[in-house]
Amino acid sequence: MLDGVSGFFRAGRQPRWLLPAALGTVVLLALVLLIVVITGTGPAARPTCTVTAPANSPGLRTSWSGSPEQMDNAATIAGVGRRLGAPDRAITIALATAIQESTLANLRGGDRDSVGLFQQRPSQGWGSVDELTDTVTSSTKFYEALLATPGWAGMDVTEAAQRVQRSGFPEAYADHEPEARTLAVAFLGQNPGGLTCTDLDLSEPPADTVAGLARAELGSARLSGEQTAENGWAIASWLVAHSTRLAVDRVAYDGRTWTADSGAWEQTGAADGTLSLHRVGDP
Repeated sequence: MLDGVSGFFRAGRQPRWLLPAALGTVVLLALVLLIVVITGTGPAARPTCTVTAPANSPGLRTSWSGSPEQMDNAATIAGVGRRLGAPDRAITIALATAIQESTLANLRGGDRDSVGLFQQRPSQGWGSVDELTDTVTSSTKFYEALLATPGWAGMDVTEAAQRVQRSGFPEAYADHEPEARTLAVAFLGQNPGGLTCTDLDLSEPPADTVAGLARAELGSARLSGEQTAENGWAIASWLVAHSTRLAVDRVAYDGRTWTADSGAWEQTGAADGTLSLHRVGDP
């Protein structure tokens, strides 16, 4: 009996009971496609943030995309570095380290008692779990340790990060230098419009006030009005990266505007060096 059934299929004939089922599947798929075409709806797009390197930039990754949470954490790391007056190289090292250690996620656990963006260990004197899962505090502690390391500025990314982290996989830090540099260039204001976020969900109430977060990370709440070019674009990138947390749906600087609806920077006026922002629910 089994051989007979096998022979039936090998002969290329289909059992009659399969035909209605197959026809039903085809009809169902056609109906789904028709609904999508008529209503313009389909699977929801995934919220994504992307940083793109300037043209002709050796040593940088052409582009890097991550979730809003990852870009939010990258903005915090870079913002804290700027507040502390850390050199550009230190910010690149910090970003490469966090990409390797946590993929820019604020983890509540890890290897042994490691936690946070940098997988710092309370048992090794880094601080309490609450401190190390606070992204501003953990970033501050990383920079303090890095900048206190003799000769760090002359080291490559792997060596400098390893002096701070004491990782079991020290060579892995160098793998992330290209994207870390691309992120750093955007957050340092050296790549106008290089960071965008698309398909965001801004329906949740803001988790922080703009002024409070800016003071904690940047050391200043002055986020509007005239700005120098690098500072203006640094703050603009910081705002876009934090847009989900802060419910920011529009950022404008120097005649260009990013909106959550378009997900892109567009020319909307004359270059005037002026920075502004708008939040969901504001007039």
